[in-house]
Amino acid sequence: MRTPRRLIAGLFVLPLLSGCFASSGADASADSGSGDGARLRVALPFAPTENYSPYGQDAMLLSRLGVAEGLTKLDANGTAVPALAESWSSQNGGRSWVFTLRDARFQDGGTVTARAVAAALTAAGKADPAPSALSGVKLTAAAQDDKRVRVSTAEADPVLPLRLSNPSLAVFAPKAYDKKGTVNVVGTATGPFELTRIDGDTAATLNRFDDYWGGRAQASGITARFISDGTARANALRTGEADIAESLPVAQVASLDKDEIHEVDTARNTSLYLNTKSGAFTDAGLRAAAREAIGTSVIAKGAYEGYAVPAQGLFGPALPWAAGKRVEPAGRARATGPDGERITIAAYSDRPELPEVAQILQQQLQKAGFEVKLEVRTYARLEGDMMAGKFDAVVYGRNMMLDTGDPVTVLASDYTCDGSNNLSFLCDGNVDKLVAAAQAESGTAERQDAALKAEAAILGTDAVIPLVHLKLVAGIATSVQGALPDPYERTLIGTGTRR
Repeated sequence: MRTPRRLIAGLFVLPLLSGCFASSGADASADSGSGDGARLRVALPFAPTENYSPYGQDAMLLSRLGVAEGLTKLDANGTAVPALAESWSSQNGGRSWVFTLRDARFQDGGTVTARAVAAALTAAGKADPAPSALSGVKLTAAAQDDKRVRVSTAEADPVLPLRLSNPSLAVFAPKAYDKKGTVNVVGTATGPFELTRIDGDTAATLNRFDDYWGGRAQASGITARFISDGTARANALRTGEADIAESLPVAQVASLDKDEIHEVDTARNTSLYLNTKSGAFTDAGLRAAAREAIGTSVIAKGAYEGYAVPAQGLFGPALPWAAGKRVEPAGRARATGPDGERITIAAYSDRPELPEVAQILQQQLQKAGFEVKLEVRTYARLEGDMMAGKFDAVVYGRNMMLDTGDPVTVLASDYTCDGSNNLSFLCDGNVDKLVAAAQAESGTAERQDAALKAEAAILGTDAVIPLVHLKLVAGIATSVQGALPDPYERTLIGTGTRR
């Protein structure tokens, strides 16, 4: 039943895509060209939801498109390496770090100075809600001289260089910031591509920034389109309308040239977040009943067709350090009978497997005695109600290492009382205590051990039910070289990406 439905959808979507990457004016010749300097046409699943604010999920768009960057970035091993800062050192027992800046320029022509960096980080620290990378952290920044900026925290923060790699802590030119706390990212960042035009939540135009400190990009620019329908993104790649299509539906993979398919193991999970603040799942016994009713292997095989594995916890096989250290959850409540309890599960359609996951969950939970209603929307239309707690449960994809590359930071953001991305609205004293203990550890191995103890406590509440660990499936035309899909989902286009 699934394949014919998708085929029909594709037949209707395809004509709508005709010419969707066509350019006008000065960009037209570059867009249709080939070889050095040709523009890249990119189909992305998630439209901006906050007018490209760097303090939320839109920051990831700016990072993947090569627009914005911070003092540090993550390498393939999840280690902080230089970006706008060329070196750094810890002082005052880890409560202060001094970052030495490289010679770099903003896209508006200004010089990247310590004063500008300090102002940018100060603005991020005052944002409401705070960027997830700053969950539980009070940060201050001040220029030490023209080339050195001191970043301080109230308590020792051994992972501050990792934290500052988060795209939400990118640095923009002084003119980008206003007194209302908004940031105008058009032409004010430091990356190899400059955002020059925004067409609402449907498209964006980027041109090469020739004064980029890391060297001149090989592509002259990027034409990005936000296409929430996964079949439509695959069709754009198949017909040559797009050079790169992110997050392809697994059902479309077989219909594409195998040389265009690129798989990357990620730290991304699909999980079911249960609302512990209001509704049916304030009852721990009903949360336990939901967990016991769910079969994750069915989801891995049915919805993901082998491009996922049943979840082992919050930290999956892409993070090998977790495999031998996992602590079994303890203190779980005893399941109680649902007896027709009505619940609403929300899912977003931008990741095409999630509605199918929700349908499988609906069947499994109804079999267990729940009465289940599904609410499926695009992420942009779902986010406000989801963050307001208007659903009993949410099917949500989360890269557990996206915020900082540090496992503790995401636990603080997602599962503590003051967490900025707490979709389960969990507020548990034991969880907060264990996360705080993990945050206090300075050694990598010690932080990992402490994170897994906190993970066990979180899973023991049944506030979240991990379902599967995912692979990233991107479509990249054979004419494209140097694309940068990565496990942390922060990069896609770099200076060497070209067609």
